[in-house]
Amino acid sequence: MSSSKLEIEQTAGESHQKQPGAVNAEIAGGKEPETASDEGGPKNDQDFAAAEQYKNQGNDLLKTKEFTKAIDMYTKAIDLYPNSAIYYANRSLAHLRQESFGYALQDGVSAVKADPGYLKGYYRRAAAHMSLGKFKQALCDFEFVAKCRPNDKDAKLKFTECTKIVKMRAFERAIAVDKPEKTLAEMYRDMENINIEDDYNGPQLEDGKVTLQFMKDLMEHYKGQKRLHRKFAYKILCEIDTYMRAQPSLVDITVQDEEKFTICGDIHGQFYDLMNIFDINGLPSEKNPYLFNGDFVDRGSFSVECIFTLFGFKLLYPNHFFLSRGNHESINMNQMYGFTGEVTAKYTSAMADIFTQVFNWLPLCHCINQKILVMHGGLFSSDNVTLDNIRRIERNCQPPEEGLMCELLWSDPQQWMGRGPSKRGVGIQFGPDITESFCKLNNLDYIIRSHEVKDMGYEVAHNGQCITVFSAPNYCDTMGNMGAFITITGNDLKPNYKSFEAVPHPDVKPMAYANSLMNWLA
Repeated sequence: MSSSKLEIEQTAGESHQKQPGAVNAEIAGGKEPETASDEGGPKNDQDFAAAEQYKNQGNDLLKTKEFTKAIDMYTKAIDLYPNSAIYYANRSLAHLRQESFGYALQDGVSAVKADPGYLKGYYRRAAAHMSLGKFKQALCDFEFVAKCRPNDKDAKLKFTECTKIVKMRAFERAIAVDKPEKTLAEMYRDMENINIEDDYNGPQLEDGKVTLQFMKDLMEHYKGQKRLHRKFAYKILCEIDTYMRAQPSLVDITVQDEEKFTICGDIHGQFYDLMNIFDINGLPSEKNPYLFNGDFVDRGSFSVECIFTLFGFKLLYPNHFFLSRGNHESINMNQMYGFTGEVTAKYTSAMADIFTQVFNWLPLCHCINQKILVMHGGLFSSDNVTLDNIRRIERNCQPPEEGLMCELLWSDPQQWMGRGPSKRGVGIQFGPDITESFCKLNNLDYIIRSHEVKDMGYEVAHNGQCITVFSAPNYCDTMGNMGAFITITGNDLKPNYKSFEAVPHPDVKPMAYANSLMNWLA
């Protein structure tokens, strides 16, 4: 069987409650894995038969994209028969689909331990490492499989593609030099000389400025799958860069007593669903302000359209339209999950580099009326973090692997008390007591975060003090979830929820511009 074929008829998963203790367990990809012991095997043939039934149920659920239920079935199979590499590998796949990369990595490790000869375990481990941006570790696994299957073209392709990524990263580091950073306006002074072709009939800035008519024309232009001229695209990026540099890491927002304010979660390049939000809730304006809470791009294949629409409204209504950085506003995520490829295809690789610089300056969170803190990910591994600590974060960088900035972008809530390792392998998980203590310390009513798919597009947790909002319905055209947004008023900060379904979009599949290796692994 080709190494690229999906083998869910023999694979297994995990439950969210079972794994928090060992998420960081890894085996270096180049080392010989340990052979599984005989301890913990099935007590009898009946146990094995029952485990196989759970596995088969998990496979059926995996095919229908019911990933959480599939994980539960695989976990039951593992409880009965913990030495099956197949069960762990399939559970790893389910976790990858849920973007629980830390759990997926653990199961890949467990699959290799259980059966060093089961090559799909190495693929699962490599996929998790890739998703976490650990390309060298992934390369070790691809190299091992390629050596085991010298005649397998897919194995060779994966090894070759991963090798290219590792070499490219090394080259980028080698040519990087420390120098004073210039603003985009300084770097692209000659953009005013870019010619507009005679056959361009799209929207144009008026005296170099975004207007409401420009935004209306731009959205209609994008609905017709047309591109904004590069001259105006560069101009918008330069203006946004200049504006964002002057913003603090934590932006304070005041919502007047009778004013409605809308908070949206992840958009992930789903432009036509973004348009549906505006159809349902009204266009942004000074009377209809919005906050979009990160992950504007990647996965969805209309990320360019989303980001220029959002940046345009930010320039039009700077005090009534707000944007927070998400974990996908970073170079690692963009190179793997499609945004870099999309910008390069629709414009140039130089523009993709510009976006990296602009994303570095996006604010990390917002505080509404001193009572609601809105961030993309979640809370912290340390106690006693104050809003002033957040204000002092130096954000002009790629997200680090630990610390306040990392956790603001990556952390997730958990149902149980205390803190735990992240299912994603980055950030932490935090319980109701952590949320309560943070809100009490900072005199907050509650927090709003995004970052996770929810069936109804939102979830209320931690006794109402931790709310998740996710605004990309039928995420990646596969998840079947609703999208949602939240509205509040200044004199009543009680959240109101509006769920909505996905709308049709042109026949361009999600991840169309993603790294080819990521598509193979998916």
